[in-house]
Amino acid sequence: MTHMDEVFAVVELAFEALGVAVLVIGLVIAVVLGIRSLLRGEGGQQAFQVVRTTFGGAILLGLEVLVASDLIRTLGDPSPQDALVLGLIVLIRTILSWSIQVEIEGALPWRRAALTSGAQVMARQVRRDRDAAGAASAGATADD
Repeated sequence: MTHMDEVFAVVELAFEALGVAVLVIGLVIAVVLGIRSLLRGEGGQQAFQVVRTTFGGAILLGLEVLVASDLIRTLGDPSPQDALVLGLIVLIRTILSWSIQVEIEGALPWRRAALTSGAQVMARQVRRDRDAAGAASAGATADD
C-alpha cells in the first residue's frame, strides 16, 4: 500500500465518520425540535412533522457526505469494477435523496423553483423552532 493509498483511506474514513455523525446529530436535533414543538402545545401531528422533516434533511445531508466518501474511495485505485460499483452506489443514493426530498417538500425535484439541500431543510426547521419559541416567550410575557 502506497503513501497516497493510506492518505485516501484516512480521508475516506473521515468522510464516513462525518456522514454517520451528521445522521446521529440530525436525529438528536430532530427529536429535540419535536419535543419542543410538543411542549409549545402544537400537537402530536405537528411535532411528528417537525421530526420527520428535520431528520429527512439530516438524511439528505448525510447521503451527500457518504457519496463524497465513495468518490474518494475510487480515487485511490480506480478500476472499471470500482467505477461501476461507485456508479451504482451514487445512483441508489440519488434515488433515495430524491424520494426523501419529495416526501419533505411534496413536489418532484424538477418542479421546485429552487433546489434545497439537506442542510437547508434542517436550518429551516431550527429557525422555525427558534421563531416559535420566541413567539411563545413573547406571548407569555404579554400575559404577565
